[in-house]
Amino acid sequence: MKKASTRSRENSGSGTKLVIVESPTKAKTIRKYLGKDFIVESCMGHVRDLPQSAKDIPEKVKKEKWAQLGVNVDKNFEPLYCVPKDKLKVIKNLKEKLSEADELYLATDEDREGESISWHLLEVLKPSVPTKRMVFHEITKEAIQKSLNETREIDFNLVRAQEARRVLDRLVGYTISPLLWKKVAFGLSAGRVQSVAVRLVVEREKERMRFKKSSYYGLLAELEKAGQTFESKIFSYQNKKIATGKDFDGLTGQLSSGKDLIVLNQDSADKILNEVKNQKWVVSDVEEKPVTRRPYAPFITSTLQQESNRKLGLSSRETMQVAQKLYEQGFITYMRTDSTFLSTEAIKAARESILDKYGKDYLPDSPRTYEAKKSKGAQEAHEAIRPAGTSFQDPDSTGLTGVQFKLYDLIWKRTMASQMTDAKQKQVSAKITVGDAVFAASGTTIEFAGFLRAYVEGSDDPEADLESRDVRLPQLKAQDEVQLGKVDPTAHETKPPARYTEASLVQMMEKEGIGRPSTYASVIGTIIDRGYVRKSGNALVPTFTAMVVSKLLSQHLTQYVDLGFTSQMEQSLDHIADGDLNWENYLKDVYHGPKGLRATVESQQDKIDPEEARSIKLDGLEKYEFHVGRYGAYVKSKRDGDSVSASIPEVEAPADITPDHVEKLIDQKLKGADSLGQDPETGKKIYVLSGRYGPYVQLGESDEEKVKRSSLPPGLDPASVDFKMALEILALPKTLGVHPDTQKDVKVGVGRFGPFVLHDGDYRSIPKTETVFTMDLKKSLELLAQPKKGRGKAAAIKEFGNHPVHDIAVSLFNGPYGPYLKAGKVNVGLPEGTTVEQLTPEAAFALINEKLGATAAKKPKAGGAKKKASAKQKAEALGVKKVIVKKAKKAKK
Repeated sequence: MKKASTRSRENSGSGTKLVIVESPTKAKTIRKYLGKDFIVESCMGHVRDLPQSAKDIPEKVKKEKWAQLGVNVDKNFEPLYCVPKDKLKVIKNLKEKLSEADELYLATDEDREGESISWHLLEVLKPSVPTKRMVFHEITKEAIQKSLNETREIDFNLVRAQEARRVLDRLVGYTISPLLWKKVAFGLSAGRVQSVAVRLVVEREKERMRFKKSSYYGLLAELEKAGQTFESKIFSYQNKKIATGKDFDGLTGQLSSGKDLIVLNQDSADKILNEVKNQKWVVSDVEEKPVTRRPYAPFITSTLQQESNRKLGLSSRETMQVAQKLYEQGFITYMRTDSTFLSTEAIKAARESILDKYGKDYLPDSPRTYEAKKSKGAQEAHEAIRPAGTSFQDPDSTGLTGVQFKLYDLIWKRTMASQMTDAKQKQVSAKITVGDAVFAASGTTIEFAGFLRAYVEGSDDPEADLESRDVRLPQLKAQDEVQLGKVDPTAHETKPPARYTEASLVQMMEKEGIGRPSTYASVIGTIIDRGYVRKSGNALVPTFTAMVVSKLLSQHLTQYVDLGFTSQMEQSLDHIADGDLNWENYLKDVYHGPKGLRATVESQQDKIDPEEARSIKLDGLEKYEFHVGRYGAYVKSKRDGDSVSASIPEVEAPADITPDHVEKLIDQKLKGADSLGQDPETGKKIYVLSGRYGPYVQLGESDEEKVKRSSLPPGLDPASVDFKMALEILALPKTLGVHPDTQKDVKVGVGRFGPFVLHDGDYRSIPKTETVFTMDLKKSLELLAQPKKGRGKAAAIKEFGNHPVHDIAVSLFNGPYGPYLKAGKVNVGLPEGTTVEQLTPEAAFALINEKLGATAAKKPKAGGAKKKASAKQKAEALGVKKVIVKKAKKAKK
């Protein structure tokens, strides 16, 4: 990497200063805190990158062997950087602004990526004026002014670490992916972190396949003492403990070895029930134990992603997008950090807010501190994610709406809770003896809420948050007699290991040191976008393609999906960032040599049989062969000595496939499905079939020219579809009637995102409590009258009429990232601090002007054709424009 020179001198306070940041929103916020001598512009993220396709490669190096790779692996791993076409106008604008400036401030984010963007800007702009690096971790007036006075040079250790990461990812991806194209399917991709993430999801699916369900019973009694009822579960019988869920192995589903327990079945449970229901229930033991719970540390990147997934249902990618907006608008500190540290100013602000909102009882005598992360240099921001500023803005006073409000509220509460007093609880457990059986009851009493007043952490386990609830038992003491209300047997089955959610996958990756918090969102987004993983509810389900690819990499390129090896790579990148490791030497060790990446992949080329690589065996389904082909996954089996195959619907999870299911798919392929009957209108046969995209109803034979197919509504079992229901499904979308206001049709149907109601282009999702079959006109009108949620055409909050210049209707909408103005195809977010109530038509039109320009081209007269400007007219217009620009520059000088 060629080191760019930077010149720095003391700010004289005179002359024009150009400040460059990554995004327009960030630029808009910073402008508020700088004077008239500052020009703040956005570079719109990275301005250079490795070539994304052959079109990006310069002609002078296109014939070089390494050009497609974008890295000259034989010349110090020199990267081939290109300016993407969509950044040419950005660069041109920045150069024009720089030509008018006396100083340049590079104010990109304070992490490796931000440092790298600043270096790339230097390389592209080649400034001849003094250049300074301006860093801050929150966008407030105080932070911006402080950063102006404490500028520094570019940190080339951080730049090299980011460059090494980018090059390393390119080497791994571009070396392994072609192997997958040859052996499995074209277009597949491998990645240094993504392939490990896929392996984690696949391994969990395999655990679910190996899992064998076990059944067991219990007894649940409803007891009463002094007018208060409480529940109690059977604990032991004849001095032998009764098995419960925690006594079974979580991976196998079988009773853990070495445990001498009674596993109740229905008969034995009923036997004990009959023994105890007519006997005395007497308290034999009571134990009380005080419990102190400390608050959680403030958010870092990974914990924010986990909690927003659990509490708000946001994906990692959505969380980071919303957090980025909050940061750029000055509401929170920088959102890519591994540090739980809070500055003195932040602690002071939190303590003041706690005292004001909750009172002195919730404020500890001294500030709380949290143990620093051990991973040195992982993320360079100095603080945890918290509300910005020296005083914390209450969520209700921010003017934020929608998901921005919810995420800010989450961050505010977590920060507040981190500096509050401990929660004091009392746990009470009691044993109740009845005949030869002992039942157990437990309760938790919150003596003092402490930090729980502000925040309770979420969990992937629905049972785990019970400890935060106030479950009271009546006053009990030994020898007390309690009254039986009822006692019932309870049936249970052991559950296989839960599939990863985005939250639990982030948690695992962080625990194993795979990737970095700033990359988790893009990694999870990538494995979903590329078809390795799909989301079913909140769970991450691997596809058959993922199973096949993970098998190939695990067998032939083991170290590149090994958790320890990938974690060591991250540590090496950290050492580069700290200046303790030479990045070129490190890349040489990884790529070259007999055990390097290139040689390893080349040595495996001839060892991999494509047919075997595309197939996989599933536990419990050994008699079948599962393959991935050009059109998706399919299963092969033998019937009467012949081989037969059938497609597997994409919605099927590998661990959920059973032998019966496979046999049905094959029977359908061999015999064709049995017809439900003939359509009374067309005389064509009606079938219920399963295809690549799931089950559907078909009207007509598959080889006919015109065949109608309609997907089954979500959750509907194909086996339950009879002739009458099939006709109803084929009739979708069907008209329920006309809307009384518009006299236009109201319809119901099933689409890509599930069942819907449609009226005049306005789609509404049918709630889970209803189906397309139960929706009538009245229910549909009620649904259409409700405020719009989610995708599609939303109802405007305010209408401002047509723009006076552009003659376009201007409306205000509430979007997922806050309120915004819409004029035709143009969307404009509201400036920071502007509330919906404050926005006037004049202000709305002015904001649209900024986006579209203050003047509009004249429309052609009705019925008239537009005339094309001649070459002479274009030249004259261009000449006039150049003269105006020259005059403006001259006047300014």
